[in-house]
Amino acid sequence: MTYKETTTWMFAQLPMYQNQGASAYKPNLDNTIALANYLNNPEKSIKCIHVAGTNGKGSTSSMLASILQESGYKVGLYTSPHLKDFRERIKINGVEITEEYVVDFISKNKSFFEKHQLSFFEMTVGLAFSYFKENKIDIAIIEVGMGGRLDSTNIITPLVSVITSIGLDHTQFLGNTLASIATEKAGIIKEKIPVVIGSFSNETKIVFDKITEEKNAPIYYATDVITKTYPSDLKGYYQASNQKTVLQTLKILTTVSKFKIYEKNIKKGLLNVVKNTGLKGRWQQIESNPKTVCDTAHNKQGLEIVMKQIQDEKFDTLHFVLGFVNDKNLDEILPLFPKNARYYFSKPNNLRALETSKLQEKANDFGLNGKVFNSITEAYENAREDAEKSDFIYVGGSTFVVAEIL
Repeated sequence: MTYKETTTWMFAQLPMYQNQGASAYKPNLDNTIALANYLNNPEKSIKCIHVAGTNGKGSTSSMLASILQESGYKVGLYTSPHLKDFRERIKINGVEITEEYVVDFISKNKSFFEKHQLSFFEMTVGLAFSYFKENKIDIAIIEVGMGGRLDSTNIITPLVSVITSIGLDHTQFLGNTLASIATEKAGIIKEKIPVVIGSFSNETKIVFDKITEEKNAPIYYATDVITKTYPSDLKGYYQASNQKTVLQTLKILTTVSKFKIYEKNIKKGLLNVVKNTGLKGRWQQIESNPKTVCDTAHNKQGLEIVMKQIQDEKFDTLHFVLGFVNDKNLDEILPLFPKNARYYFSKPNNLRALETSKLQEKANDFGLNGKVFNSITEAYENAREDAEKSDFIYVGGSTFVVAEIL
């Protein structure tokens, strides 16, 4: 198979959460463990940091990778989802896995995948761990896909575990309270392995304290400990909390391992996150006149902070290009958006996308009025045509929306 045929097979032939929802979420790690054993347990050969959380996983993982790269280490980075190309998920020092490696790995192991009906995520985790092992990386930053306890990545024993934040998202899988979601995320906590917590509430702190006590795992609340922050090329307001999580994680890493990280590495790493890792879609400015920003925030917790940042911008008229997937709680999300703005509604090219007519109808209920378009690209082009140079355009609502205009 060619690379395109290979990834098409991976996406289309096997269950995948981002397209099919519940059918891709499995109640145990049996398949992942069977795959790891079949591959001679590559996960046991790599040192790593495990990053979970509702929001901030990708940014935190990329900051960690960037700083470790600037410290002279060979750094694997596993993240999800990708925006444009599957290979974005697996990188070493910012360079994506080769098409040839993906094709060869799938071709070589396809019969095993089919026999065991492995999911997209299970295959991809096996691919990442094998790639990192073969390339003899110094350390890998492994981002959890969803949840933690049952995520395919949760077969590793990291040097440090990280939980960035807890919010109400993917509630049909993880539970509909902060405590239940925190419990799922805390499933990555391992016996005696230190844990860094980013933002937290009284409700989630109780969960973290209880589980770390049971696991005899040292726990560190980053916002309580870290006061200093550094300039960064990541400009979203929400990055302040992520940076504190990163700084605390590195502090722990250097005490539990032989990794050496100096302040000059931290400064340079934080200023070059995008350059070093290729991170996209986090308060990313894509045009200047009018100023146009896209962001992958897609739940109440993330969008609240984004809305505050938009209000601090200077503009004459505000334009929103919006689309969502169908499992988002719009009754929570839509009231966050201002009524005195122009809206351009569409749906991303994804099986889970919310129908545009439903989005418009729901938005109207909250006083958000706008036009409907056949595609995200068409909606964005219309916003650009309507906007004056002194206006502000925001594109978001879903990772898949952002992917279509980058």
